Amino acid sequence: MSGIDQSERFPWRRIAGAAYVPTAAFAIGEGAVIPYIPLIAGDLGATLAVAAIVAAMLTVGQLAGDLPGGSVVARFGERPTMIGAGLLVLVSLAIAYFATTVWMLGAAIFVLGLGHAVFALARHAFMTTYVPLRYRARALSTLGGIFRMGMFVGPLIGSAVLGLGFGVSAVWLVCALGTIIAIVVLIVLPDPSSVFERTPPTTGVVELKQERTGIWSVVRQHARVLATVGAGAAMLALARQARNVLLPLWAISIGLDAVTTGLVIGVAGGVDFALFFISGWVMDRFGRLWSVVPSLALMAASFVTLALSHDVDAAVGWFMAAALLMALGNGLGSGILMTLGADLADPRNPAPFLGAWRLTTDAGGAAAPLLISLLISVASIAWAAGGLAALCIAGAATLLRWLPRKARD
Repeated sequence: MSGIDQSERFPWRRIAGAAYVPTAAFAIGEGAVIPYIPLIAGDLGATLAVAAIVAAMLTVGQLAGDLPGGSVVARFGERPTMIGAGLLVLVSLAIAYFATTVWMLGAAIFVLGLGHAVFALARHAFMTTYVPLRYRARALSTLGGIFRMGMFVGPLIGSAVLGLGFGVSAVWLVCALGTIIAIVVLIVLPDPSSVFERTPPTTGVVELKQERTGIWSVVRQHARVLATVGAGAAMLALARQARNVLLPLWAISIGLDAVTTGLVIGVAGGVDFALFFISGWVMDRFGRLWSVVPSLALMAASFVTLALSHDVDAAVGWFMAAALLMALGNGLGSGILMTLGADLADPRNPAPFLGAWRLTTDAGGAAAPLLISLLISVASIAWAAGGLAALCIAGAATLLRWLPRKARD
């Protein structure tokens, strides 16, 4: 069977309905709140360092969600898991909306991250199971691109809402609306597992075995891979999450208002989103290294730009340039973490390994805000940017050394 025939027979439209549409709604809602978490924490009396810790609760929650996520997906299936995660997110948004203290807000952000992790793991397992290897990077980079679209559209919606005169807490309502839309789509559409059981398998497509595997036993079984390739991937995850935390904090430190901050981050998100297909094509055509190493190198350059420009007269202009360069680097790595996890997972039952993989990468993401807070406390925000640049370089070197050159089928 030719590659063209496989492409035509593979149900891309069903993939879109099962994974892309609810992810888009979910991502737009989340994108509307992420840039404003440090600002909302500041309104509740947090310092820059404490605001960074509050922002860190998002990735700490994701880390906690990875622990049971693989078993939950394997036991209940993708759609019920995503619906349950969406309901959990709505609970977190209600807590955040009525938060009166910094620590109440931090608890809400933790639960938001928990729901995000389980939702993301369910969609990742689905795509890993049913997408053929030859299309894997493009499918997963598109999934990453959908999230980036949310990071583009969401901040612009949040900025527009604030520009209309609503208080900053209105962004929680925007996120709630996106989450509700995602839940409704998942309920209305057929269960993906039942639909795809009726689809004849193609090359690289296998049926999902519903097995329960403890997360820690999976971590022990794959300790070498997680400690090498996983460590390099974790550094990329750290850089990505640092971007979400550092840019809003940087805007505060150079005196930008909330509306301008949302616009800059939103436009950078547009650049990020525009590159997702290129990333997937490069990975499928030339290999994973040609995406991940340039991504880390460009992000390192953007952090260096920030570190050297904080106190110059044109600090705002350099901030905008660094945000765009950061978006360019991140966009060129669209979907790379999900693709690497899918490459390394057992295709017969990917969810347990993907839980361990996401635990490893999310650990890197969770460390980013804490590292930023520490460096700001003991040195300065410029030193925080410089430290992140060094970690990006270390991550690129690690992956050059340990990343397999051929994906597992």
